[in-house]
Amino acid sequence: FTEGVCEIWLTSEDTGAYGRDIGTDLPTLLWKLVEAIPEGAMLRLGMTNPPYILEHLEEMAKILNHPRVYAFLHIPVQSASDSVLMDMKREYCVADFKQVVDFLKEKVPGITIATDIICGFPGETDEDFQETMKLVEQYRFPSLFINQFYPRPGTPAAKFHQVPAAVKKQRTKDLSQLFHSYNPYDHKVGERQRVLVTEESFDSNYYVAHNPFYEQVLVPKDPLLMGKMVEVDIYEAGKHFMKGQPVSDARVYTASITRPLAKGEVSGLTEEFRHAPQNGTNWKAHPSAKSPVKAALQSWVALQLPWQREGGGLKILSVSLALLAALVVFYYGGMKTDL
Repeated sequence: FTEGVCEIWLTSEDTGAYGRDIGTDLPTLLWKLVEAIPEGAMLRLGMTNPPYILEHLEEMAKILNHPRVYAFLHIPVQSASDSVLMDMKREYCVADFKQVVDFLKEKVPGITIATDIICGFPGETDEDFQETMKLVEQYRFPSLFINQFYPRPGTPAAKFHQVPAAVKKQRTKDLSQLFHSYNPYDHKVGERQRVLVTEESFDSNYYVAHNPFYEQVLVPKDPLLMGKMVEVDIYEAGKHFMKGQPVSDARVYTASITRPLAKGEVSGLTEEFRHAPQNGTNWKAHPSAKSPVKAALQSWVALQLPWQREGGGLKILSVSLALLAALVVFYYGGMKTDL
């Protein structure tokens, strides 16, 4: 935050498992983190599997309701068939997944739940797949990652009896059609939302912002909005986004507690290091991005490698020739022995 950061992503292969090996847990970590987040900045949590989040549902609901934490969680289900989950060795059942989702939806109003589905895992029957379709129809996940199973060589699943490729392809198509049959944001047109502007859209026509539920909101490409938290009126909605118009008289938060680093400026440097003499080169605090970088390069040049110093080239050449001679002797000596 002292370098201008306004959004933190806390993620891992399974965020919910944090602390199990060191005698703590994820909620303990998160309560410490939110103490350090300034007003207007946000924290986004990464993926967590159902087993570990089940242990902390009450505390996680409180944290996800915190004004500086996005009400968003990625919880993979992979399949709505317990037999398929058992073959996957997922260590949870569909009831566990539903318990987590239902609890968080009740305790964290408006929360965004993202999930993953694998179509065509070995042994998946038509009935198994229909259970997955029913799950998606029930929860209408706004963010759904659909994957067609691919047998990775060397894994146990690669040795199982495979679902025919045509069947996997059709199931992937059917699930994708179901996902695109509903629009999760249509009912939000006309709302006034608080959003944090963090990046540029892929087409470079908008800035991308996120509301408290980490839903994507496109806003006008006004440089004054970047890194700011603003209020917008939602006037349009698509499958994966909304569009918002900034409210002219609304309060604008500057999320960071200092100015953001300019493009190319070195991060992680203390003020003492920025001002300390480096091999005769004085570092100067300067608002532009070029000064600290240029000073750093000047300092690093002074730390020349051996072949950059006077006489260094001759030394390197001598060592190289000696190594080459040793290799030649070894090679021809080995040939004579074989003969």
